[in-house]
Amino acid sequence: MSLRPFTTTGIGSLPHKDPEEACRLVFKCFDIPFWPQLPKTSFRESMVVQYSEGMPFVRIDEKRQTISVVRDHSDQLERFYESWTEGTRIAISSDYAMGLHAFLREARKRRFPFLKGHITGPMTFTLSLRDHSGRFIYFDEELREIALMTLKAKALWQIDVLRQCADRVLIFIDEPIFSAIGSTAYMGVSQGEIDRMMKEIVRVIKDTGSLACVHCCGKADWEAVIETGTDMLSFDSYDYFETFNLYAPKIREFLINGGYLVWGAVPTSDSLKEATYDGILDRLKRDIETLSLSIDQGLIISRSLLSPSCGLGSRTIKETLKAAQILMRLREDCIS
Repeated sequence: MSLRPFTTTGIGSLPHKDPEEACRLVFKCFDIPFWPQLPKTSFRESMVVQYSEGMPFVRIDEKRQTISVVRDHSDQLERFYESWTEGTRIAISSDYAMGLHAFLREARKRRFPFLKGHITGPMTFTLSLRDHSGRFIYFDEELREIALMTLKAKALWQIDVLRQCADRVLIFIDEPIFSAIGSTAYMGVSQGEIDRMMKEIVRVIKDTGSLACVHCCGKADWEAVIETGTDMLSFDSYDYFETFNLYAPKIREFLINGGYLVWGAVPTSDSLKEATYDGILDRLKRDIETLSLSIDQGLIISRSLLSPSCGLGSRTIKETLKAAQILMRLREDCIS
């Protein structure tokens, strides 16, 4: 099943506090509906916390809005290992994702060609969570592996519930941390370990027949991302097209081999306040023309989707509606 050129979808977060209202927007405005993350409703819906449910030793302080991983003398780790298989599923409850469960209630009323889920990527997850000493859990080999196991199980559970309502499922692996890898703050992070963890989670998704997409809303080593085996690259074309275009030869190979680009063409930063539709359309057309200096434009267009540049959770509802309306117009004008 192929995707039509300039099919639209969203990255994940929305600013709503009412999950049903958020879902109405998603189903109305996006070709590929996605379940909305609602960080303004609860600390548990924030990017890392949302996927921590079921991982041993996690401690959440909602009042202080902190999360950490603190080893203790309980049997949590033993029980985790005893119940684990390569096909283990770990659910995301409504306490951590009201938007997901509201989405599923609505989605079950009909059948969709595609539905989209998402997880926080293993690098962002392990380089955001800290242990009792304040060290990132990435640097604890066992906790790093447990985190990867947890995220794979979350992806599999999502695929199971979403494909009850869809012919095919997309799972976006959100890795904003990629833009900072290599900086002094993350010295000691192994490129080999990045590659291994990313390849594992991509493989788990693809083995179910679902599509895997790696999303980064900043600079990234896109050649390394392509090497993970991902089906899609989701990038902020509005602000970071120039750095993405540096990888044009590898992107060309990626598209020829069946990959897709998800153009984050609508800004979700403060630029959205002043951005005009004509300005966004002109920028997108210019970027496609620039990329076509290295890649056949027909190939680019046939393998392109559209989205906001990142999640809209930090914007207002009014700004979110503006972004969604712009995206719908872009689809029509790019197709014509």
